[in-house]
Amino acid sequence: MPEPRVKLIAGILHPDDKWFDWALEELRALWGAPEIQGLPVPFTTTDYYRDIAPRLFRRFVCFRGLFRAGELADRKRESGLVEARSRTPRAVNIDPGYVDGARLVLASTKDHAHRIYLRDGIYAEVTLRYRFGKWVSFDYTFPDFAGGAYDEFLSDVRRAWRRESAAERARK
Repeated sequence: MPEPRVKLIAGILHPDDKWFDWALEELRALWGAPEIQGLPVPFTTTDYYRDIAPRLFRRFVCFRGLFRAGELADRKRESGLVEARSRTPRAVNIDPGYVDGARLVLASTKDHAHRIYLRDGIYAEVTLRYRFGKWVSFDYTFPDFAGGAYDEFLSDVRRAWRRESAAERARK
């Protein structure tokens, strides 16, 4: 069976537009042109990222084309290098992941009971699933995801995945 093809996304925690634009340009150099951008959402879920700034926003970006799902660990390692280049302490936090027809998967360097080890210190979690026409959370899903803050963006990405996957199948 061929490796699943997915839409690559990144959630970028940033203090202001300057740092968001900087991170997006760095990711563009690595992963190609952005295709869909979500709106900035104030990030108030936790103070875990206070080393970045006291006031943060999370904004999601989706990249053009389909990527291999098995590359997620590579994308997380690359995003960590971008974070490290931002400044000391870091000015951004980047969480890559992917969307397909059924799920949002995010990469993490933090282990927990609901995360699966991939390789090289990288874990993956299914953060949301798509069921009966809407995004559905799990008991461990962070409140901003569970509350639907990113549902519109994720649905746009899911529609793009459906179009591109159908076009890819038609070419075969």
